[in-house]
Amino acid sequence: MSDISIDLHWHRIEPELKPGAYTAAHTVQLNNGYDVQVDAAPDYGGDPSCTNPEQALASALSSCHMLTFLALAAKAGWPVASYHDHVVAHLGKNPKGKMSVNRLDMHPVVRFDTGFQVNDAELAQMQDRAHRYCFIANTLADFVEINVH
Repeated sequence: MSDISIDLHWHRIEPELKPGAYTAAHTVQLNNGYDVQVDAAPDYGGDPSCTNPEQALASALSSCHMLTFLALAAKAGWPVASYHDHVVAHLGKNPKGKMSVNRLDMHPVVRFDTGFQVNDAELAQMQDRAHRYCFIANTLADFVEINVH
C-alpha cells in the first residue's frame, strides 16, 4: 500500500517553555512545498486565521468521502456536476473521559447534470457506500454522521 507523509515544523520563540506561555503556531508542509499555517483551535488560544488540527481532520474526512463518492458515482454512470459539504467537528469527552473530536457531522449536497435524477434512497445508499469505502472514515470508525441533503 501507499505511504503518505507531511512535514511539521515548530520552534519556540519564547525564552522558556512554560505552560500557557508559548506559541502553538506551526507549519505543516504538504508535498514538499505547500505550507499550511496551523495553530490550536481558537477556544484553546490559537489564532482563528490559522487552520487547526480539528479543522484539518474534518477536511480530511470530507475530501476522502467526496473522492470516494465521485469514484463510485463515475462507476455507476451518475453525472455529478457539483459536490459541496459542510462538516462540523464536535469536541467533547470520549467514553474514556478524554477530550476528543467525538463526532463529525457531514452535510454533503450533490448536484447532477440537467435531466439526471436519483431518488433520496439511492443517493443515501451511495453516500453510505462512500462512507464505508472512505479510508479516513474507516480510521475514525463510529464517530461520523452523514446528513444527506
